[in-house]
Amino acid sequence: MEFMEGVNRKDTLEISELLAGDYTGKEVKINGAVHTIRDMGDVAFVVLRKREGLLQCVYEEGVTDFDIKTLKEASTVEVEGVVAVEDRAPNGIEVRLKTIKVLSEPTEPMPLAISKWKLNTSLEAKLAMRPISLRNVRERAKFKIQEGIVRGFRDFLFKEGFTEIRTPKIGAKGAEGGANMFRLEYFHRPAVLAQSPQFYKQMMVGVFDRVFEAAPVFRAEKHNTKRHLNEYTSLDFEMGYIDSFEDIMAMETGFLQYTMELLQKDYAKELKMLNVVLPKVDKIPTVRFDEAKKLVSEKYDRQIKNPFDLEPEEEVLISQYFKEEYDADFVFVTHYPSKKRPVYAMDDPADPTYTLSFDLLFRGMEITTGGQRIHDYNMFMEKIAARGMTTEGMEQYLSAFKHGMPPHGGLGLGLERLTMKLIGEDNVRETTLFPRDLSRLEP
Repeated sequence: MEFMEGVNRKDTLEISELLAGDYTGKEVKINGAVHTIRDMGDVAFVVLRKREGLLQCVYEEGVTDFDIKTLKEASTVEVEGVVAVEDRAPNGIEVRLKTIKVLSEPTEPMPLAISKWKLNTSLEAKLAMRPISLRNVRERAKFKIQEGIVRGFRDFLFKEGFTEIRTPKIGAKGAEGGANMFRLEYFHRPAVLAQSPQFYKQMMVGVFDRVFEAAPVFRAEKHNTKRHLNEYTSLDFEMGYIDSFEDIMAMETGFLQYTMELLQKDYAKELKMLNVVLPKVDKIPTVRFDEAKKLVSEKYDRQIKNPFDLEPEEEVLISQYFKEEYDADFVFVTHYPSKKRPVYAMDDPADPTYTLSFDLLFRGMEITTGGQRIHDYNMFMEKIAARGMTTEGMEQYLSAFKHGMPPHGGLGLGLERLTMKLIGEDNVRETTLFPRDLSRLEP
């Protein structure tokens, strides 16, 4: 009988191990995918693609026990050779090959030139051949940075006493209401895909005080724009015992500060590869919704067309204003009109036509919506009645308020949008592994 006793340690090395150890002049074993081959005759450069980056290997006629003419790009291999210092190679080292063992070979030529520094192809082609296009090291780097954002979100909130939760994505009723819900049949009963974990994370504030989730949400919006997706990843948190909705904005500011430090420390290679300049997050200005509209209207001579919401052009101009006036990359816009916020949003006691809520704009785009929620059951029922709404399908949610809830609030942050603006892309599909929009269900 055999027993598993933990992770099997391999005799193959990773790039970080080669760089950390004293391997110069020593023989090592490496595996990876053949990223590109530059055959110079008696010498060939075989560049391997590994999870940590690229590794240059050198084939030498009469030294390497292999016929280089039979090696194909995209093959996976295991090689043995001697490590040497080479400043011109990626990471400053190369492996002078003794043997090459082919583990697998492609059956067709590569449809994209993934070994090029930039993929000179259309976004449509990149998305249609996503499993291949992501092998390009720059395309791959976008999602390493996205990994760092989620790491920062989790690590920071754990540090602040939050509990990670998992909420259902199939429900009886949408949290946001409206018509932008995907409806489905659930064992002969009507159901919807979750627009948000809002109801569940509020209920769980009554259990854990502070909760968060990083998970997909679904919006049946018939938009075909550069900023909209029908499935995206929302970074959500909800926290109880707040003094005001400013506690929520302060917590998000802390998350951004922590995450930018993490990216600078652990993702410097990817940031450099994509020429990313990290934003300033030492302090983030706040401005009231009505004041923001007025400021950009006056400075940029733009007529206010919609007094109840921000248009995309206004988001750009508000960000531009605060960059020019305060050198700020982010800006919180607060006190949105009540009629444009969900029923659970807490109205401002000083003027109930506005709410204790906010959006966070980043380089011209809204990436976060949040605010304080109504926690008093009677107040909640009054607002539901005032809006002419029904409580059907909300019974379980409202039961939490019947049995006492602390003052609380939270937010939802679009991961793909944040990544897009951070790395300087102009289409959210560039920072979505497998986008779902009006026309795309595959791959």
